[in-house]
Amino acid sequence: MADAVENALREGGVALIEAGTGTGKTLAYLVPALLSGKKVVVATRTKNLQDQLRLKDLPLLRRTLEPEGFEVEVAFMKGLANYLCLRRFEAARRSALAEEPWAKRQLAIVERWRETTTTGERSDLKELEESAGIWAHVQSGSDTRIGQRCPHYEDCFVTTMRREADQAQLIVVNHHLFFADLAMRGPHGGAVLPDYDAVIFDEAHAIEDVATVFFGAEISTGRIERLARDATGALGAIKDGSPLPERLRATADAFFLALPEPGGGGGAESRRDLPRSVFTEALEQRYFALDDALEALESHCRLAGREAESVRQIARRAGELRDDLARVPDAAEGRAVPWIARRGHGVAIGVSPVDVSTLLREELMLKTETVIFTSATLTTGGSFDFIEGRLGIDSDVEQLALASPFEFADQAALYLPSGLPDPREPAFVDVAAESILALNAITDGGAFVLCTSFRSMHALAQACRPTLIDRKHRILVQGEAPKSSLLKRFRESGDAVLFATMSFWEGVDVPGSALRLVVLDKIPFQSPGDPLLKARSQSIEESGGSAFRELHLPTAALTLQQGFGRLIRSQSDRGVVAILDRRIRTKGYGRYLLASLPDASRCYSLDEVRAFWERPES
Repeated sequence: MADAVENALREGGVALIEAGTGTGKTLAYLVPALLSGKKVVVATRTKNLQDQLRLKDLPLLRRTLEPEGFEVEVAFMKGLANYLCLRRFEAARRSALAEEPWAKRQLAIVERWRETTTTGERSDLKELEESAGIWAHVQSGSDTRIGQRCPHYEDCFVTTMRREADQAQLIVVNHHLFFADLAMRGPHGGAVLPDYDAVIFDEAHAIEDVATVFFGAEISTGRIERLARDATGALGAIKDGSPLPERLRATADAFFLALPEPGGGGGAESRRDLPRSVFTEALEQRYFALDDALEALESHCRLAGREAESVRQIARRAGELRDDLARVPDAAEGRAVPWIARRGHGVAIGVSPVDVSTLLREELMLKTETVIFTSATLTTGGSFDFIEGRLGIDSDVEQLALASPFEFADQAALYLPSGLPDPREPAFVDVAAESILALNAITDGGAFVLCTSFRSMHALAQACRPTLIDRKHRILVQGEAPKSSLLKRFRESGDAVLFATMSFWEGVDVPGSALRLVVLDKIPFQSPGDPLLKARSQSIEESGGSAFRELHLPTAALTLQQGFGRLIRSQSDRGVVAILDRRIRTKGYGRYLLASLPDASRCYSLDEVRAFWERPES
């Protein structure tokens, strides 16, 4: 793999490299990147991988390479919301908010930390709980930074971070920051990252989803509330008591209340169509009232902010929000999809491009000397064809697929039970719960139950809870605590059972005996009600293809690989993966899905699972 990365960096072009868990993938791209003499960006999807690079891999390379005369110059750039904004912190201290007891206590914690921190990163502020409300008032952000006119610019943590990135040869970012930068370089002008020669995407199977977000637009109730809140503060600082922020809140409330209800669950699971026909005359009146309120706030702040950059910034944000709002009803049929979805306790509307392949090709691959895509899961059915098509790779590209060194036949059992109801039948939950409890009895807990929907997760957790309590297992359910807290409790418990949805199918690393059973409730086909999936399916069908074979099935295969991959993270790990969806055995496409998984020991009964589990380790 290192040879392939070195060649790609030297010759230029695009490379696709699948490297199974345990191959040493990160070192295989870091070493040639550092020795290339080029400015290289490494973009990862998950915090786990960023922490691995920062705490393990790069310190190892420093100890190894620097005594040989190679200087390891690395900078880590996170999204701006991860950094303390000194200007907003000072403003919060002077505001009425600081008089509220909860805010006063949390601001004191932030102030003590500010005096000692060298990075200003939220992850270093251990004393402040993850859910602390004050962070939203003091964090930085692309929509709150005012640049060189800020009195704190020279001492700013974001300024320091960017200067370090300018000097570094290797820059580590996450996918979201990279594509936020790419979107601004493209249609909007401007950039977040320094110019670079090459980019290496780790966890590249997720690129299409992330690019879809940043080449689309989203207007949420939370975004509007933040603008109104910040406008009130900025105008108040110049003794301007304009009622326009309150007018914005009122028109936004009226508009969002008139919209159709999004689906249940969260994220893509709740996303529903928002066709042009929804915009009746009554809704259009509320839409134009909201647009007028944004225009009025923008105009007022542009005039009032002649001597106050923070007020001019409110004008820019109001203008950007207007532009995004206009994209929703104006979405071009067939090229973009308007939608509505839940966002926490609020609602969002937005528009997403149906096809990002052309954008990726034109804005990324044709403008960057070297682009390397790598992940443990890039192939489906032994081919890179699916990922090539989705990412817009239509030229000669170096391909390399490297298998994991783990002995899956000895380390993992794949349980494929027969006799379960179809997962779409009402009886499925009770029978699946019986299987989950039987498997937990064999492994004595230590289980992830990974579900394809919030509804399924809650139903299975409720059905299993009484028995698990009787057996004295700790029960953890996604949403009851932050993700990092759930994982910490899971690792510490040793026999816990965690019920979770799609965000736990990947990017979660629990090596060792704490995790020894992974149960997948269903084949992870995407939600059929998702308007973006429907539009992409329609595009394939209209071109004479099969949406099921060309989109739904390979996407499910990649997600299934990720779910399986939670179990075996080291050569000493051992355990069981169970897929409770009988279709993987009864449908023809099941063979395709099974062929995409590691070659684990197949078990078709609980007796066979028990025999595997009780077998002495080789």
